[in-house]
Amino acid sequence: MGNDSFEDLVRRLAPQVLGALVRRYGRFDAAEDAVQEALLVAMRQWREHGVPEHPHAWLLRVASRKLIDLLRAEQARRRREDVAASRELPSEWNSPSDDADDTLILLTLCCHPSLTPSSQIALTLRAVGGLTTAEIARSFLTSEASMVRRISRAKRTIEDSGVPFRMPSETERPQRIDAVLRVLYLIFTEGYSATSGPQLHRACLAEEAIRLAEITAVLLPEDGEVAGLLALMLLTDARAPARLNEHGELVPLHEQDRRLWKAESIRRGVDLITRALPRGEVGQYQLQAAIAAIHDEAPSSEATDWRQIVALYRLLRKVSPSPVVELNHAVAVAMADGPTAGLALLDALDDPRLARDRRLHAARAHLLELAGEPDTARAAYLRAAELATNIHHVRYLNARAHSLGKDTT
Repeated sequence: MGNDSFEDLVRRLAPQVLGALVRRYGRFDAAEDAVQEALLVAMRQWREHGVPEHPHAWLLRVASRKLIDLLRAEQARRRREDVAASRELPSEWNSPSDDADDTLILLTLCCHPSLTPSSQIALTLRAVGGLTTAEIARSFLTSEASMVRRISRAKRTIEDSGVPFRMPSETERPQRIDAVLRVLYLIFTEGYSATSGPQLHRACLAEEAIRLAEITAVLLPEDGEVAGLLALMLLTDARAPARLNEHGELVPLHEQDRRLWKAESIRRGVDLITRALPRGEVGQYQLQAAIAAIHDEAPSSEATDWRQIVALYRLLRKVSPSPVVELNHAVAVAMADGPTAGLALLDALDDPRLARDRRLHAARAHLLELAGEPDTARAAYLRAAELATNIHHVRYLNARAHSLGKDTT
């Protein structure tokens, strides 16, 4: 089995097998059921008799037979047994597979533009990530029944759309790959900094996003943005061990003990972005990764090269403008040129999407505190706490307000 454990091997092969079945039969729901049944057979037989020489081909054969059985049963109920019976097992599935990888096609299918972002995320985690519906529901703090309905609707939408199981055309491909990267980024950000609930860091989601990004990087080795996204995830996740103190309280970046950061993740992330940047047109994930690399390589907050970060944010504002990029640019300017310069930029931000975002008020509070205006800083911290949805952020922001003087109760 090489370096793969049984679980690792199954997680790697399952989306490939599912992709092959969907490509041939076009029945997403039934194909997934067949793959799950094949994996159960593999679990019993492989642990007893050992992994076969060609596990990919073995799983394809078993899963395809399971699917044909399911289709025959369904069509018998509809008196169309003859249609299912006419389906023959592809001859190449009875011999060692050339290991053609359908995972990337499956990813683009799960991230199809006809689906809502939440459905794209759920279907990707289920079909490609291999997470159970219960695991996905727990990660997003919803009921399993609700998640079952969401995933089922997503599968029906794809089946009803008639989208062929193939790589998107040359004209479609950039947009579809962008959708895949956006979904992986959303999964990671929810895992790294949960929007709600008792946990700040949902490690299983962050780890799964990194794993899927690594798969995508292997499948698209020349794509600079794929490398940039993986680098961004690794460089950001490297700080996870230092984000909470021994009392479970949030520790902001400038106060973190950098000795706790994951050195190997930083090394890998820096190497990825260093090799990706010279390869052609620079995109948003590469720029964000470059910014993260500057933070991670600095020995301390004071030693951070804020002027270089400002320059990168100026590029990012052109490549991928957004209110959050403007906000982060303003904070970087404050660190480079003083809080007054940053506050002027924050005051100029006039975007309704930021008005109820705790990040804007928290940033303003921090800069007001640096500028020596404790009363207005306290009010901004309290406003940020009112808007925060994660308990760790609420506690931290209220604690900062309390530290500035007056009773906040």
